[in-house]
Amino acid sequence: MPVRNSLLAILAAHPAHGYGLKSSFEQTTARAWPLNVGQVYSTLARLERDGLVEPEGTSDGSRQTWRITAAGREALGEWYAEPVVNDPPSRDELAIKVLLAVAAEEVDVGVILHRQRVATMERLQELARHKRKADPVGELPWLLLLDALILKGEAELKWLDLCEERLRHRANADPEPEPEKETGA
Repeated sequence: MPVRNSLLAILAAHPAHGYGLKSSFEQTTARAWPLNVGQVYSTLARLERDGLVEPEGTSDGSRQTWRITAAGREALGEWYAEPVVNDPPSRDELAIKVLLAVAAEEVDVGVILHRQRVATMERLQELARHKRKADPVGELPWLLLLDALILKGEAELKWLDLCEERLRHRANADPEPEPEKETGA
């Protein structure tokens, strides 16, 4: 859905050809999400099938230019109006790794959490360096993306803290069973 709506948003600003859409998307999103040009063209085909875009003029054998239709503008408006709800949540590799490690029992989850904490803190430092160097006017999309990544990293650290706390609680709540006493019969 994001690629579909992203292409509609770009076409709402101006008609474009496939490669131009790819370039505009990457530039607008601070080059954080590379887009495969093949995905652009397959998405354009679906958008045309659904009546949300149409070819502009005739193709002269070089590049076909596309424009958004009235139905496309309406669909885009609906997308902008709807809040993004991550339900069900997207597949989060870290969460899946931790949950599987907890279930495995022979895996030291604490080691996984520690390594992730170190990696996340290093990433946050790198993001902070980028943020200090960024131009607040000329690189606004990049700064907004950095803010989102930093906040997600901070949330990840809080989640790691909660994981460790719950694991400690579980360890304290489940004491080792005492060995059975022999009965003299």
